Order: sequence, then C-alpha cells, then structure tokens
Amino acid sequence: MTRLNLLLLLAVIASSLVLIRSAYDSRRLFAEIHKAESEAARLEGEFKRLEAERQAQATSLRVERTAREKLAMRTVTPAVTMYVIDPAASGVAR
Repeated sequence: MTRLNLLLLLAVIASSLVLIRSAYDSRRLFAEIHKAESEAARLEGEFKRLEAERQAQATSLRVERTAREKLAMRTVTPAVTMYVIDPAASGVAR
C-alpha cells in the first residue's frame, strides 16, 4: 500500500510541475502576443503617416517646382524646339 501511495504522490507532484510549466508558458506567450499587437499598431500608425507624407510630396505643383528649381527644367514652347537626329537610324555612316 505504501508503494501505491508513493507512486500516487509522485504522479501528483509530476502533474503539478507540468501544470505550473504550462501556466508559465501561457503567460509568456500572452505577453509576446500583446507586444506583437502593440508593435503592429505602431507600424500601422507609421505607415499611415508615411503614406500621407508621400501623397503630400507627390502633388503636381511640388513636382513642377522641384523640376524647375533643382533640375533647371522649363516648360516646352514652340520657340525652343530641338530636333535630334540619330545617325544610326538615318542610314548615314561616319
């Protein structure tokens, strides 16, 4: 009878250790899920901010101003028309 009691005591101790371990793992995983959800919310907010900034940067007025100032481009007029002739396409060999 004492062997049976000892065996049952060991089984209870083993099952309690397994229960404690699974509760610990459950809490750890819950904390990781919460951290991942917080990170996802932060990244979603940053994405929306960057998307709004991209739309603000891509307005046609800003693109035209940048083309004039930084690239020294100007609008096309008939008075300033240049024709480029490709020697390879015209058949004339040099």
